[in-house]
Amino acid sequence: MPILAFLTRRLALSLLVLFGVATIVFMLTRIIPSDPASLYLGPRARPAEIAEVNARFGFDRPIHEQYVLYVRGLLRGDLGQSLATKRPVVQELGSRMAATLELLAAAMALAVLVGVPLGIASTRVRGRASEALVRIASVIGVSMPAFWLGLLLQLAFVHGLGWFPVAGRVDSGLRFVAPIEPLTGFHLIDTLITGNLAAFRDAASHLVLPAIALAAYPVGLVTRMTRAAMLEVLSQDYIRTARAYGLSEARIHGRQALRNAIGPVLTVIGLTLAFLLTGAFYVEVIFAWPGLGSFTVRSFLNVDYPAILGMTLLGAAGYVLVNLLVDVAQAIVDPRIRIS
Repeated sequence: MPILAFLTRRLALSLLVLFGVATIVFMLTRIIPSDPASLYLGPRARPAEIAEVNARFGFDRPIHEQYVLYVRGLLRGDLGQSLATKRPVVQELGSRMAATLELLAAAMALAVLVGVPLGIASTRVRGRASEALVRIASVIGVSMPAFWLGLLLQLAFVHGLGWFPVAGRVDSGLRFVAPIEPLTGFHLIDTLITGNLAAFRDAASHLVLPAIALAAYPVGLVTRMTRAAMLEVLSQDYIRTARAYGLSEARIHGRQALRNAIGPVLTVIGLTLAFLLTGAFYVEVIFAWPGLGSFTVRSFLNVDYPAILGMTLLGAAGYVLVNLLVDVAQAIVDPRIRIS
């Protein structure tokens, strides 16, 4: 089957890409001048303890031997042990994955639910002031850094109006009043499943500002791409024919034009989602969100080699997976595209 051959080929290429990423990042982290054994033991480590740690993790071996040991660990699904937390990197990433994915899902939901309708609406009010407002807002959204917007949102809605909490995923005292039962790791889903409405409201209030700060860039990008794709489709002959037959503008924009313009929009949505896997770092730091971004920033500051490598591989795998899903989605929504 074409789809099976396509997936097999793409997965094989993806493994080669991930292997190349792992190799490059491994070499770069070893070039950085530092003493990982001292980082692992702390500032008061004795020379004998440092020598023991170097021997245990292979830091005293030549770099090519360290690389062979690392590749063997990867083949077993072992990303190593974090030098800062003393825990396996797989456990560290797994414990923070749900928090980051929940934030990404909320941001992308805003991007699609706001960006696509705004892009369509701007094509229906061409030449009016409302179109100019949409274009200006989309440019601002694309141009404004996420960390700067996060700080502005905190000043306005936390310190100014007091509508939302300043940081964190839930209030620290929630575990005494309405503790969340961890079923999936996604607080909004877990609280809805268990009927814990108090915890749901608290988790949702903590999610609003980080999601808005992270969604500003994709909202602007999706709006601009939707508008550009729609304008290109609306200039085609079959659209003028549809108008000549008396079809309503709502039907022309919603069914005829959007269906043929959705391909480029899907591509932008997919690439934006992949970009947000790393773009969430700034937002998580600003809002003290306990996800992968905060962990990765601390790992960079501590020169935590295994954690840096693990997060880099996870981000690369996310890019590869999103691109694969976008290709398949485009083939589903657009029958002109054939997977082979």
